[in-house]
This record gives sequence, C-alpha cells and structure tokens, in this order.
Amino acid sequence: MQGTMMSYPLTLVPILERAGKLFGQVEIVSLRPDKSLHRYTYADLYRRARLLAEALTRAGLRQGDRVATLMWNHHTHLEAYLGVPVAGGIVHTLNLRLHPAELAYIVNHAGDRFLIVDELLLPLYEQFRNDVRIERVIVNRAAQPSSASGDEDYEQFVGQARGDFAYPRIDETQAAAMCYTSGTTGKPKGVLYSHRAIVLHSFAECLPDAFGVCQHDVLTMVVPMFHANAWGMPFTATMAGAKQVLIGNHFDPESVLDLFHSEGTTLSGGVPTIWIGIVDALEKNPGRWKLAPGLRVAVAGSAAPESLIRRLDRHGMRAIQLWGMTETTPLATTAGLKRTMAALPEDQRYAIRTKQGMPAPFVEIRAVGMEGEVPWDGKSAGELHVRGPWVAGSYYNLPEAADRWTPDGWFRTGDMVTIDPEGYIRIVDRAKDMIKSGGEWISSVDLENALMGHSAVKEACVIGVPHPKWQERPLAVVVLRDGACVTAEELRAFLAGRFAKWQLPDAFVFAAEIPRTSAGKFLKSRLRERYAAWQWE
Repeated sequence: MQGTMMSYPLTLVPILERAGKLFGQVEIVSLRPDKSLHRYTYADLYRRARLLAEALTRAGLRQGDRVATLMWNHHTHLEAYLGVPVAGGIVHTLNLRLHPAELAYIVNHAGDRFLIVDELLLPLYEQFRNDVRIERVIVNRAAQPSSASGDEDYEQFVGQARGDFAYPRIDETQAAAMCYTSGTTGKPKGVLYSHRAIVLHSFAECLPDAFGVCQHDVLTMVVPMFHANAWGMPFTATMAGAKQVLIGNHFDPESVLDLFHSEGTTLSGGVPTIWIGIVDALEKNPGRWKLAPGLRVAVAGSAAPESLIRRLDRHGMRAIQLWGMTETTPLATTAGLKRTMAALPEDQRYAIRTKQGMPAPFVEIRAVGMEGEVPWDGKSAGELHVRGPWVAGSYYNLPEAADRWTPDGWFRTGDMVTIDPEGYIRIVDRAKDMIKSGGEWISSVDLENALMGHSAVKEACVIGVPHPKWQERPLAVVVLRDGACVTAEELRAFLAGRFAKWQLPDAFVFAAEIPRTSAGKFLKSRLRERYAAWQWE
C-alpha cells in the first residue's frame, strides 16, 4: 500500500552506527584477569567491531555462519556481539560452565565454523578440541600477541583488515545470535535470535516500566555474557549509548562492589544468589562502598524472596524483579508497581514486587490448566504460555521438541503460575519441581522464599522426596548465615503461620552449600538424586 512508512530493516547495523557516531566518547570499562582496568570508548568499539567483521568476511564467513565465543565479560566479547552479526554471521555464546562433553555436543549441533576463545579458557577448550569440527580458532590473549598454542591471535586476526568494510545486505529476520538452554532436562536446545527480535527487545528494556536504560546510565551486569546474551543488556546499552562496565571473570561480591563504587554504577542485574552475596558483603563491611543513589538492580533467574528485596531496599538499591527464559530473548515480564498502587500499604506493595510482574508490550501471556485457560484471579494455577515478537518460534534443528509450542502458536514455558486481575504473574514452581503430596500440590518456591525470610537462613532449597504413604513429602535443604544457629523445630514453627500443616517440610537438612546450575540457579535434580533414598521417620 502506498503512502505508509519506509520499509526500514530492524538490524544491529544501525545500533552499531549510532553508537559510533553519537556516543564515541562514552567509556566501556573491562576488568582484566589481574584486576587492572581496560578502558576504551564506543568509537573504539565501532572501529574494532567493523575490523572484526571485515576480518571474518575475508576469512570466508558466509551469511548465517556461526561464530562461537568462549569468553568472559569484557570488551573483546562485546566486539564479537556486534561484529559477527553485522557481517551477516551468528554470534554463538558458549556457556563455559558446562561439561566439556556438553560443549562438544552444542558446538557440533550448532555447526560452529569459527571460535573466539579467551587464552584463560584454552585449557577448557583443549578438553573437547578433538571432538568438534571448528575450522578456525582465534585466541583473545590477556598479554602480548603470540601464537604459542598454534591458533590464531585475535589482535593479529583483526589487524589483517584494511578498514574498508562494507555491510552486507541483512534481512531483519536473519539470525544474529544464538544461545543454548542449560540442558537440565534432556539435551541442550538451541535458540536463534533474529536481528528484529534483538532490536525490539532492546527498545523494551529502555522503557521506564522495564529497566529504563538511557545514555546517562552506567551499566554493570553481574550476569555472564555467555548466559542468554547477558539478558540482552549489552545490545540495549549500546543502542542507548550507556557506559558499560564489564566484570571479566570476577563475579565475587567484593569485586563487583568495587566496580559499583569506582565507576558509579546506576543499573545492574543478576540472579538472586548474586544479590544475597552482595548484601551480605555490604552488611559485613558498612561504609566500605558508596553506591549511586537509586541504583537499579534487576533480579531474575529464579524467584527472589521478599526478604532479599527488602534488604536491597535498605541499602538504597531498587530491586526490579523480572521473568524470562533463553527462549524469550529473555525479558518477558517485570514487576514494577502501577500508578494506582502507590497508596497501598507497604506490605502489599512488597507482595506485588515479589511477583514476576506483568508482560512487556507485545508479549502476551496466559496460564493453562488441565481444563483449559485458567482465570486471572491470582489463585488458579496453570502452565504459563507466552508469545510475542521476541519469543522463539522453534528450537534450532530439533523437530522432536516441536511440542513445546501449541498449535495456535504459544510457547509452553514449563513454569506453573497464577495471574492476578492486574495481569501480574506469580511463579508457583517449575512444573517438574512441584511437590505432589497425598494428591495435593505444594509449591517449593513459596516454601523457599519464606525460609529465606528467617534471619538465620542464607539460602534454602525445597525438594519433593518419595514417601511410602503420601507419594512425596517436602524436604528443605538449608544453608545458614555465618555464625547463625537455628533448629529444625524453630524453622518449622516459623513457617507454621503461613502454611497449612500438611504443606510444611517434614525434614530439614543443614548443608554448607546448595549445588547450582551453570546459570547460578539451585540444581534441584542433584538434590533429588542425593536424597532419593531418604528414610522418613
């Protein structure tokens, strides 16, 4: 139809061009392995990402070729985030916390042709090098360029470019990036992100009801760049022109807080276990770190307990709980308060903030039970289904997983939720983590969040353990705070005011730590294996 808007492709090319032309003097700071700081600007990123794109093209990169990265959070990884897609390739971030056998499977399933790897991670790569078919390996070295490993040096590789790169013709529906799920159930599954999906997702993250990313922000993500594209925030920050602070391989609370303090961080994000460690460090070292007023922290990966959100608030950090998955690019919902909720009592406001929130624009949600879609009453539970322009439409080269999508185009998340009349979802549990006792369902998430509200409890994980009479009963694995002491009876009494007697854990195990997945979530499958033969009294 004539007289409408231009047909302008939504790709990462204008994002890179915008950053180079408008925000050339804005800093990008990286923490090196030796904890020294590398500083350069968006002008440098623009130049070097284009050099990488040209070098890859000269090396034979074709449209749609996968370029794997095995790297921590730093400026070179950011160059690959932009340089590979604008050359028409697909940047494929490898989760370095996976087992080498899993990494080999992922590389081969994805068909990666190139690999850019940190020198520090070469020992990991050597464990599966002979099991993959990568054509060219490019090593990002921490020190001076060398070829000690026999592979190509990153600086020498990009140095071959002449600086006359011309962008190829890229359609917005082409894939720009690729991630694999952690594979906690079955084999890891690949998700391809189109240029269009990343661009629209970046706009959504700039909305005030999401993260409100803008040029005045200093972004320090405490989530790995190899995990769900660091929640898409490197792309969003580049589009907005925000200063980026990249933490390298230093994810400990003290190193993160040092960067918050020295660089003036205004926005960050990480899983709940990260923030528990950070508030613990703040409370052990009062006055050591000065944080930017109103520092916004996104919390996701698993449901954040109310006690954590209150603790973050007490330290001047504004927690923003969100929900998403690898399959949703990943932002899908955020738990900000509506204007009409401002006058609610404090406890009610916290109850809303501990939900996973309402969907971002263009993301649709529904909850489906055994008899169809359940009402939005905040009580009826069903599996969360989502759809939208940055929700995956299939897994890469995995037709046997097509049943994760309904015939009418919704993605089945596997999360059991309720949706209240305001449109806020609350995750009750993962479908596989719900505990069925005597024919009734018990939410492990609700019990965990309540337990972590006890002053003596640092972390808690609740699992269903086989029971001869009740099918399953809840068992709580608890990690105490340093120097704290509490009994099982005291914890049961603490929970008794919030839960029916039959919902309370029948046993409490005190442990030094709880096993985690590569993304920092509690690894309940490991605990279920460990306590499968638990003898009930």
